[in-house]
Amino acid sequence: MLGSTHGTLTTDFRARVVACGEEPHASVVSLPTATRQGGLDVSGRPLNLAVPDLDRFFRPRSVAVVGASDTEGRPNTSITRQLIAWAERVGARLHPVHPTRKTVFGRPCVPSVAGLPEPVDLAVLLVADPLPVIEELAEAKVPFAVAFASGFAETGEAGAVAQARLAAAVERSGLRLLGPNTNLNAFEEFRDDLEGPAIALITQSGHQGRPLHSLQELGIRLSHWAPTGNEADLETADFIAYFAQRPEVGAIACYVEGLKDGRSFLLAADRAARAGVPVVAVKVGRTEAGAEAAASHTGKLTGADQVVDAAMRQFGVVRVDGLDELQDTAALLARARPPRAEGVAVYSISGGTGAHFADLATAAGLTLPTLSAAKQDELHTWIPGYLNVANPIDNGGHPVGDHRGRKIIDAILADPSVGVLICPITGPFPPMSDRLAQDLVDAAEATDKLVCVVWGSPVGTEDAYRTTLLGSSRVATFRTFSNCITAVKAHLDHHRFATGYRSPFDEAPRTPSPSFRKAQGLIRPGRQLSEHAAKQLLRAYGIRVPREQLVTSAAGAVRAAGPVGYPVVMKASGPHLAHKTELGLVKVGLTSASQVRDAYRDLTDIARFESVDLDGILVCQMIDRGVEMMVGVTHDALFGPTVTVGLGGVLVEVLHDTAVRVPPFGEKDARDMLGELRGRALLQGVRGGAPVDVDALVEVVLRVQRMALELGDDLTELDINPLVVLGRGQGAVALDALAVCR
Repeated sequence: MLGSTHGTLTTDFRARVVACGEEPHASVVSLPTATRQGGLDVSGRPLNLAVPDLDRFFRPRSVAVVGASDTEGRPNTSITRQLIAWAERVGARLHPVHPTRKTVFGRPCVPSVAGLPEPVDLAVLLVADPLPVIEELAEAKVPFAVAFASGFAETGEAGAVAQARLAAAVERSGLRLLGPNTNLNAFEEFRDDLEGPAIALITQSGHQGRPLHSLQELGIRLSHWAPTGNEADLETADFIAYFAQRPEVGAIACYVEGLKDGRSFLLAADRAARAGVPVVAVKVGRTEAGAEAAASHTGKLTGADQVVDAAMRQFGVVRVDGLDELQDTAALLARARPPRAEGVAVYSISGGTGAHFADLATAAGLTLPTLSAAKQDELHTWIPGYLNVANPIDNGGHPVGDHRGRKIIDAILADPSVGVLICPITGPFPPMSDRLAQDLVDAAEATDKLVCVVWGSPVGTEDAYRTTLLGSSRVATFRTFSNCITAVKAHLDHHRFATGYRSPFDEAPRTPSPSFRKAQGLIRPGRQLSEHAAKQLLRAYGIRVPREQLVTSAAGAVRAAGPVGYPVVMKASGPHLAHKTELGLVKVGLTSASQVRDAYRDLTDIARFESVDLDGILVCQMIDRGVEMMVGVTHDALFGPTVTVGLGGVLVEVLHDTAVRVPPFGEKDARDMLGELRGRALLQGVRGGAPVDVDALVEVVLRVQRMALELGDDLTELDINPLVVLGRGQGAVALDALAVCR
C-alpha cells in the first residue's frame, strides 16, 4: 500500500452534440481542432457526453427517506438510523416519509412526498416497489433517488421487464436513479483526517468494495463509493465521468460485473484519460461461469472478454484480476508521482530474494537496467566486492545496519536510468530490518522517484511495517511480490499511455466518405454476399483485390484468363457460399486454356451436385507469395462493431492468434494490434524471408474500420481471409472475402 498510516449504440449520458466537422480523407482521420468538441460520428453515435452533476447526490442539502421506520427489528429501521447519521455528517436535513407514522426517531414524518416541507436533493426509497413513487418524485422535482429493492433484472426475464418499466418511468420523470438492487455503500462513513489524492470507488456488488474501504485503516484516503447495482439509470460510466473531474480524486477503482452500454463506458474512460485520472477495474466474465454468475447478480451484459479487454486497454483502463490487486494498484496510481525513468532497480539483503524478484519482474515486462560500471564501483564502496550490484543489487545484509544503508539507497536513486526502487523484505530481522525500513522512508522523502517495499512477513504486526512503512506517505508498501509488480507495471504503463494519449473520438469520422456512397449500392439486406460482391465492397473502400472476372461460361472463362494473366485461380462464387475449398470449388495454378475450360466444367458440376446457388465462376490472378493475414468485422453485444486482425489462412482457425479493437481508433492502435500477435515475427521476415509491407496492412485495417463505422448495423460480419501481405512497398491483396448484411 501507499500511505500514511449492437447497432447504433445509445448512451444514457443524455449526450449533448454540436456541429459536425469536415470530411477527412481515407482512414487515418485528422480533424481540425475546432471540431473536436463533441458531435456525432459517421454512424450517428455520440462523440461527447454530458457529465451528470452528482454533487447534490453525494452531499445533498436535504434528504427524504421514503418508507422510514423506527420499529426495532425491522430492516428499514437500521437503514433509517444509518441514514440519519450520514445526513448529520454531510450536513443534510433529513425528512422521514411514511403514510402511517407521525414521527420517526423523534423527527416529524410526512405521509407522502407531496407533503415534504422543502425541496429535497435526494430521495432514498425503502419500499418494495419503487415504481409508484417515481411520479411523486417527479412532481416534487427531486433530482436524485436511490432504490434498494431487488427482484429486477438480476432475477431473469420477468424481472428484466419490471426493470425496463422502472427505467422508462425514470426517463420520463427527469430524475436520476441509483439502483435498483443497490445498498447503503454510498452512505458509508469516510475518514476525514487523511491527506493526499483519494480513491473513488465504484462497485456493482457492495461486498466487493469492502477491502478498498478498509484501505483507510492503512492511511489511504477514499472520497466516494458508488454502489451501482442493476443500473436502471445511473451507471458505472456516469460515475467514472463524474469522478474524473473531481480535484480530490487521484484514481478510480471499479468492480464491474457487466456494462449497461459499452459506448458510454468508453466515452467515460476517454474523459478520465483526457483528465489524466487512472481507472483500475476488476471486470467479471473472463469465463463462462463468471459471466453467468454476474448476469444473475446484476442482470448485466458481461460482453466477449477479448473485446472487453481490448476496449479497456485502448482507453487506458487498467484491468486487474483480484480485489487485492485492485486495492494495491489503485492506491499506487492515486498517490505516486509521475515516473522520472522507466528503469526498475531491485535492492535486497539476499541474493536469492533479489534474483527471484528480478525473474518475476522481468517476465511481467518491467525493465531492470544494468547499472553502469561507474555506479557499480560506487556501490562497492559500501558493499563487499564479491556481491553482485549490477541489478538486482545484493548488499549481503550487514550494510543495512549502519551508516552504509542510506548511502546505498541514495546512490541507487541517483542513477538516471532508475525510476523505481523496489526493496523486497521477506521477513523481519530486527534491528536491521527496522533500520532498513527507516532508511527507505527517509530516502523516499528526499527523492521524487518511487520507492516500493514488499513486506513479506505473514504476521504484519511488526513496528517496522505498521508504524514506519505504513506511516509514510511516500513509500508504497505491498505484502506480495505479484501485487507489487502488477501495480508498478500499471503505474509505468499508465503514465506512458497518458503522456501520448490522443482521444480516438477526436479521430472519428463525422461525415460519410465517397466510399460509403458506393458501398450503399452493394449492400443486400438479409443476405451473405458472394465473394465477387464482397470484393466489390472492398474495392469501394480502396482495399486491393486480385485482377479477376466473373464469368458464366467455359468460353467466357478462357477469354477472361488472358487479361487476368496465367497462371490463374478459378473459384465458385455465390451468396451463402463459404468453405469453398472443402467442397472442391477452388482450382489453382491453371496455366492453359484447356485447363481453364475443364476447371469451369468441374466447378459447375460440383456446384450442381452440392446444390450451390452460383452467380458465376471467378477467374482470378494467382498470388502465391507473401504472409497470409485476416482482417474482419464482427458485432459485439456491448460495443457494437469491432475490428479483428490476425494470422490468416488455416492458421486463424488453428492458432486463434488475433487482436481486437473497438472503433474509432487511429494508426497507433492499428500498429499496436499487430504488436500483440504471437506470430508478429512473420511480418518482419523469418528463416531468410524478407519483411512484408506492414504499412499496407495497417492501411487495410484502418479502411476496414472506416467501413465498420460507416456501414454500422448494415454490415454484420466481414471476413477478409486470406489477406496476402506482399514484400515491403508492394501492398496487400485480399484474396477472399465474406460479407454478411443485416
